[in-house]
Amino acid sequence: MDNKHNLNTLRERECILFSTADWDAPYWTNKQHTARLLSQKGWRVLYVESVGLRTPNLASGRDLKRLAHRFLRGVGSLLLGPRQVEKKLWIFSPLAIPKAHDQSLIRSFNQGVLRWVISRFMKKEHISQPLIWTYHPFILEAIKDLRHGPLIYHCVDDLSTIPGVDGSAVQREERKLLSRCSIVFTTSEPLKNRCKIINSNTFFFPNVVDLEHFGKAQDQETIPEILKKIPEPRLVYHGLLSDYKVDFQLLLDVARNHPEWQLIFIGEEREGQSNPLVQELKSLPNVHFLGYLNYESLPDYLRGMSVGLLPTQINDYTRFMFPMKYFEYLAAGLPVVSTPLEFTRSCDAGLISAAGSLEFIAAIKKQLQRGRLTREESVRFVGPHTWKARMDQMLQIIESVIKSE
Repeated sequence: MDNKHNLNTLRERECILFSTADWDAPYWTNKQHTARLLSQKGWRVLYVESVGLRTPNLASGRDLKRLAHRFLRGVGSLLLGPRQVEKKLWIFSPLAIPKAHDQSLIRSFNQGVLRWVISRFMKKEHISQPLIWTYHPFILEAIKDLRHGPLIYHCVDDLSTIPGVDGSAVQREERKLLSRCSIVFTTSEPLKNRCKIINSNTFFFPNVVDLEHFGKAQDQETIPEILKKIPEPRLVYHGLLSDYKVDFQLLLDVARNHPEWQLIFIGEEREGQSNPLVQELKSLPNVHFLGYLNYESLPDYLRGMSVGLLPTQINDYTRFMFPMKYFEYLAAGLPVVSTPLEFTRSCDAGLISAAGSLEFIAAIKKQLQRGRLTREESVRFVGPHTWKARMDQMLQIIESVIKSE
């Protein structure tokens, strides 16, 4: 594929985005925001939902419910084609045999069905050579016969370390992808260093925030009634309550040592999870689980919080993380306390990093004493780390790298 051809692809503004998350997931991450931003910039985008990376637990009612939901959505997509959700944005729900990435026949079947549906969609919508933007490595077979433009790998996590995932299969496919893609974007320095060994066109962009949206928490408005019934100070964690990411023992120590502090959880446990530490937390009078909340309402709840928590375990998966919640907390006016993840070495605005229960508790005390951030502090601490700014920078890199090929 020559340079002129690639540059024409960018001007045609067509993209197929392979995600690891469903479009209607409770909380959006890089995948959904990237797809929407591209479509708002005039790109025609096909968003391909996750085919599932881990083995489902058939004994879990939540897993079975999700499998049934995916099956019905997949059948609908197969029969009717991708559904259009916005003017230039379509969603495709793949019909696939769950997991089994290590079984070549099943993988070939899944990607063959995916390839057929994408080809049909491209023909129908007169899409000629779309940019391929993927968040997971299991796509090469699905696009092997498709005419397409540049291939972008957006590496936001070390997927091989997720419990229930075939790590060796992920690593094998990722190495293949890295050797073939035009550009790699990563959300942490360790991920960049690892990917750059194979692909020199690797660039680090930390996670970012919708400053305008989360900044609504700084408005002088009321807080939800449920929070008014919970005394201050309120410490918050929002997001997936995953037992391989969240240090629930640390949070138990915090809640038990300071019963006057109220711990607020916004989110639910991950699929297939049943953690006894979560049940212990739920039994404490100063711990409150609010479940998933609508993304639009999050600023209203964060308005009523005192400190944002990042109580992340330090393990093979999390050491590569750059939590989106960091800038979301700052934008909402919340000082942050985090365990010592790698990102805290270079990002310390509004943040105190602490290891162990005693240090974590001491850090919370300091942040409570300093109080919520002013709007000016929020804007200054977030700086250029917004979705729009990052997307503009990424597209500039894509075009500059293609020109130099």
